[in-house]
Amino acid sequence: MKINKLEKYFEVDKVIFHSLDVALYSVSAIIDGVEHIIIDKKGKPLKSHNLLSLQKQLKNVKAKKQVLRHVSAYDEMIGGPVKTSNMLEVPLGDNKLY
Repeated sequence: MKINKLEKYFEVDKVIFHSLDVALYSVSAIIDGVEHIIIDKKGKPLKSHNLLSLQKQLKNVKAKKQVLRHVSAYDEMIGGPVKTSNMLEVPLGDNKLY
């Protein structure tokens, strides 16, 4: 979903900033229980090395909450219990990036 389409929604359930790698983030949004990847004007997934710049680009999106989500690929132990998910979500406050 393009940013300009996302901005037209009255309210978005959740904006998720995905921590992909060291200082690399992408964005998705949950609308009516469905998660959508946010894309730029060229149709590529919106991503940046700067979380604040992504928040600034989404300043016109009205979201109930914003979170930073991280899923680790390094949560395995030989002989350890089987894990279904190691996803971590941290709430983000409004940085008032006008």
